Amino acid sequence: MSFKLTYATMFDPPEELHQRFEAAMARVSAGLGRHHPLYIDGKDREAAAVLHKMSPANQQLLIGEFAAATRADAEAALRAAQAAYPAWRDTPASERARLLRRAGELIEERVYDIAAALTLEVGKNRMEALGEAQEAADFFQVYCDEFEREHSFDRPLPNDPLSGYTSRNRSVLKPYGVWAVITPFNFPIALAAGPTAAALITGNTVVLKGATATPWAGRLLADALRDAGLPAGVFNYLSGSSNEIGAVLVDHPITAGVTFTGSYEVGRQISVKLQTGAYSRPCIAEMGGKNACIVSARADLTRAAAGILRSGFGMGGQKCSALSRLYVDRQVADELIEKILAQIAAVRIGDPARRENWLGPVATRSGYDDYARYTRQLRESGARILSGGEQLREGALAQGLYVRPTLAEAEAEHPLWQKEMFLPIVMLKRVASNDEAMALANASPLGLTAGFYGASDEIPWFQERIEAGVTYANRPQGATTGAWPGYQAFGGWKGSGSTGKAIGSFYYLPQYLREQSQTVVE
Repeated sequence: MSFKLTYATMFDPPEELHQRFEAAMARVSAGLGRHHPLYIDGKDREAAAVLHKMSPANQQLLIGEFAAATRADAEAALRAAQAAYPAWRDTPASERARLLRRAGELIEERVYDIAAALTLEVGKNRMEALGEAQEAADFFQVYCDEFEREHSFDRPLPNDPLSGYTSRNRSVLKPYGVWAVITPFNFPIALAAGPTAAALITGNTVVLKGATATPWAGRLLADALRDAGLPAGVFNYLSGSSNEIGAVLVDHPITAGVTFTGSYEVGRQISVKLQTGAYSRPCIAEMGGKNACIVSARADLTRAAAGILRSGFGMGGQKCSALSRLYVDRQVADELIEKILAQIAAVRIGDPARRENWLGPVATRSGYDDYARYTRQLRESGARILSGGEQLREGALAQGLYVRPTLAEAEAEHPLWQKEMFLPIVMLKRVASNDEAMALANASPLGLTAGFYGASDEIPWFQERIEAGVTYANRPQGATTGAWPGYQAFGGWKGSGSTGKAIGSFYYLPQYLREQSQTVVE
């Protein structure tokens, strides 16, 4: 490949990218409908029941049959990971890194086929799908680099000030054991690959539970780790009902720690559970966002409109970082609204496998139904829908879960200002000042990402006062979205995160480790 995929590539894609994606789509489509087993203890494992996964772009198209894990399968995966842990922990860090870098290389070699699968399974357009697949590969490289750069978190400390003895001290971070990774449907391979790579490079073993709606992505990750040569039991993959197997992974005494990405409600339940029992266990939970963007009277409105469209409606708003709340200085509100509406009007909606379509379907039937409920609530509760507000049921779109991007103007009292809808719905409010906008932006129990458009001398004010873990200023590529491993750390404040530490940051890997102080007197 004559270029490297990054989010920058997504905005100016070479023709070769499209040719490679379309060839991959033809290959992957030819294999639809196949059966996919679980992956436990280095082997495929069948289950009595299967999940029939249909495409959100065409509810008549069978993606495949996926084994539905039971409680017994979850128990088997945990025990396999437990048995593999001592040898993996004792494997030299250089060898762990070699195997994991190979897994990342395999994902990159397969990036177009994986992207095609994501387009079919999740409904992402080709650019979003390629971005996610490459992000998954990059996590393995970034975390291996970080672990080696930190010398495996083994640090000498000053000797004790004793006379007659030499008392040597060290601080060593060591793995916990078996780590459960529970992932969402919206980034089903990237948000599995990141925690998996982090847990494995630090010496833990992993049981991955993929989202019920997106079982294929996790299996593709399992294939890459298998083909990279990881020892049996070091990584295990389960697909199936969260109600059936999620509780087993969280509650089981073998589980030493959990990484969860999903809703605030479920993340809080898992966090609380892990604090009970014989002793507290670590929980790294990223729990979504109700992300705000402020547009000042001095903003570049053309740039703002582009970033608002991409963050609010890209991937159907199904990102925890998606823009949901827009606070605009009333002096420029009408002009900005006009620009946003023009951007929305230009959006092509349809089969995400086709080059010309920017917006595909929402990923799940429940999201499709929620869209109808929320847009009805907006209308009935006094909001003014400026664009969108309808499910698309005509022609070929009737076969899929397609909806129209929605921009709605509402007063601050509307209840949906506080609801994470996870859909292409952006709410707008005119404000009298930047300070009013900031007060409204911070009036949320969540604090994941936030955006700002304004003059350069206003940016420090924004960064000092906003209560969010990820901030963007004057970014046309996305008002609140677009973090990439190695470039932006990604983690939330308040109810958006359980640790205050971010994915891809200097502080992420130590969360998978516990400290041991070592003193030896000679």
